[in-house]
Amino acid sequence: MNDPLAVIAQFPGVAEAVDEARQAVDRLYRHRVLRRASPAVSTESSLRGARASAALEGVDVPLDSLRRDEVHDPVVQGALRASAELGRMGPTWRKAPRQVLARLHAVAAAGLAPEDALGRPRATEEAPDPLGLGPAPSAADASVRIESLFSLLEQPTKAPALVLASVVHAELVVLRPFGTADGVVARSAARLTLVEYGLDPKSLVVVEAGHLELPYGEALRAYLSGSPEGVAQWVQHCASAVVLGVRETTAICEAMQRG
Repeated sequence: MNDPLAVIAQFPGVAEAVDEARQAVDRLYRHRVLRRASPAVSTESSLRGARASAALEGVDVPLDSLRRDEVHDPVVQGALRASAELGRMGPTWRKAPRQVLARLHAVAAAGLAPEDALGRPRATEEAPDPLGLGPAPSAADASVRIESLFSLLEQPTKAPALVLASVVHAELVVLRPFGTADGVVARSAARLTLVEYGLDPKSLVVVEAGHLELPYGEALRAYLSGSPEGVAQWVQHCASAVVLGVRETTAICEAMQRG
């Protein structure tokens, strides 16, 4: 069977980066705090992930302000809602990814897009470009590529979860299928993929914070090149984001351990 993700997994440097990320997650899962406080760590990871995802959209707010519910910016609120929604969507992601993306957009773009556009693919050719990626593909081209992405999600692959999550993430950012909140939807879908396909089943890793710390737009532009080197650079970026996200979650665990 044709397995394009397995081909990506063999690009130079990818296997080593994926293995490093896997080892970092395994070390995190052995942290003693997680024996009793795993749900609390996951909740804190979700909050920090939403904050970082909004920051990548250009709205950077202090974590303490989020905790005090003082931030009413629609981008931030959308990221928080999308993050909260992930726990209810796990099993559906494999079976009905179209439904999950529509729901993620509906919650992420509320207050940013007209109500009748929530959860619906964009019909216009215009889409915001906060990362400087260049013009979005046409609505028709985006629709065709999204269908290809759904096919990838539905077919068996020998590729690691991180490779699949990287492709899901990049395609949704690049295609901008909804025309609003596409970055938030993409990062939510990527985290959901890491959870459902086994790398981070308890949703502990603050991977979005890793993306925020790294040259995110530059790595996406490398992916856009379509070359094996560019795609490999993006997957390596995503692996590094996981390693940095593990560091953030470890800090959460250490803080809880200190009480």
